[in-house]
Amino acid sequence: MNYNLNKLSEQQEKTSTYKALKKLLQLIEHERPNLLKALLAILTNSTLNLLGPFIIGYTIDKYVQTKQYHGVLVNCAILLVMYLTALVSSYLQTKLMGGVGQRMLFTLRNAIFNKLQQLPVDFFNQNKAGDLISRVNNDTDKLNQFFSQSLMQFIGSIATMTGAGIFLLIIHPNLGAAALVPGLLILLFTSLVSPWVKRKNATNLKSVGGMSAEIQESLNNFKVIIAFNRRDYFRKRFDEANRQNYNTAIGAGLANNIFLPVYSFFSSFAQLTVLIYGIYLISTGNFTIGFLISYISYATLFYNPLRQLASLWTSFQVAMAGWDRVSQILSLDTNLITVKSSLSEENAPLLEFRNVHFGYAEGHEILHNISFKLERGKTYALVGPTGGGKTTTASLIARLYDPNAGTVLLDGKDIRSYEPVEKTKKIGFILQEPFLFTGTVRENILYGNELYRDHTNEQMEQVIHDANLSSLLALFEQGLETKVASSGDSISLGQKQLIAFMRAVLRNPDLLILDEATANIDTITEKLLEDILSKLPETTTRVIIAHRLNTIQNADEIFFVNSGEVTRAGSLDDAMEMLLEGKRTS
Repeated sequence: MNYNLNKLSEQQEKTSTYKALKKLLQLIEHERPNLLKALLAILTNSTLNLLGPFIIGYTIDKYVQTKQYHGVLVNCAILLVMYLTALVSSYLQTKLMGGVGQRMLFTLRNAIFNKLQQLPVDFFNQNKAGDLISRVNNDTDKLNQFFSQSLMQFIGSIATMTGAGIFLLIIHPNLGAAALVPGLLILLFTSLVSPWVKRKNATNLKSVGGMSAEIQESLNNFKVIIAFNRRDYFRKRFDEANRQNYNTAIGAGLANNIFLPVYSFFSSFAQLTVLIYGIYLISTGNFTIGFLISYISYATLFYNPLRQLASLWTSFQVAMAGWDRVSQILSLDTNLITVKSSLSEENAPLLEFRNVHFGYAEGHEILHNISFKLERGKTYALVGPTGGGKTTTASLIARLYDPNAGTVLLDGKDIRSYEPVEKTKKIGFILQEPFLFTGTVRENILYGNELYRDHTNEQMEQVIHDANLSSLLALFEQGLETKVASSGDSISLGQKQLIAFMRAVLRNPDLLILDEATANIDTITEKLLEDILSKLPETTTRVIIAHRLNTIQNADEIFFVNSGEVTRAGSLDDAMEMLLEGKRTS
């Protein structure tokens, strides 16, 4: 299945802004009460501000020109109360939307992270970690900024513009029509230019993700860069990513700033039209000075929000571009679905491959029509040249992937019928490069193991002793409390493999897969692991992948994996002969 987000972005149909916003609002449906309160506050603020110019114009014509100063003072007091109320409502909507924005950010990041946990290994093979981090951090923050800072201003500006336009048409329809024509030209310009602005911002966000991915990849491999003295390569790769980000940022910046000068021009043109036409109407006796002042104020209230919308619309386009990138992740589903439980076959082997075909990419098959069985309590070895398909076979056994065709059976049932928790209890997998979390040895060996979560250190040491793992724990200076960093710098690679080994064994799986589990440890420790493996329950099936043939000399059965085929090798000597032959022909 194609999980490459960049390719999916190119293949997907362009989503309309309305549909994208509707989908986003569905995600924060629980914030509806707060959104309605904030909307009420902003509408109150806009209504009060819109009444001001009308009262001012009425006061000038009714009281100022007739020198009735008592009416002037009364109306001034009314205006003061109105503007103070508008101030309070503005504060309330700012406070409410600030909370909505932060909670939306929290909800959105949780949703993305939970979705990432549901997606298969194939997804992470096809996407760079740095780009995913950028989507989780940077793109969601763009949405937060829009919701907490811009959304209510956006709605308030539209409400103010709508009210001002209504007042302009009610006071004098002809003058109002003349005042609003430039607004229609602005609307036409915005509808034509907005898709281009959104594309520019989407390209910029993509380049930010690419630069983040490049930085992370370079830093993760910095030891290799130093060892081979290839800082120039690091600088060149980063310079290319940084330059691409610079170019896309320039393009996005130019696109984002195109609205303001255009809006300002049409706004000034509209106000000039009102002034000239209004003076003409006064000279013909069809208008009053007070209403001309009100009219100019309403024209200002109509076009000033348009200037604000120039920057707010840019923020909106950036947020929607970020949402497009985020929603790509949220729209994905795992291809490792759980099928309906099938009846278990009687007297079935622990695991069986039936006519399995598999390839990571479409059209490129790695395993061709593979069939074999693994019986309970036996030790099996997978040998073969590098790239022959050993780890791929083990990954299918552990259901990190599903076959393109054929069936994998566990305990006589389709392995796809097991729930993930049930499957991981039955199958333990020690990866070639085990991953550890920042914390302690205890926290790492108990990861995903609910059985011993509430045990004290003393109880855990007894459990480890009973599992014949005490000799491994003794290799850590502070025992269970030995500090572990996710980078692995605090302990050796061999010690990381030992922790992964203890983590897998303590789960007491029916099937234990060791993918080069002894590749980075000394011969003495390797002997300890062999002794521990020999003391596992008799029902535990072991699958060992190794290049060093001495590690598999006690295997009950050896499979030779090469060129998409899995063949029984017979004895160790036969396996060595097949391996040498495979190297000669490769």
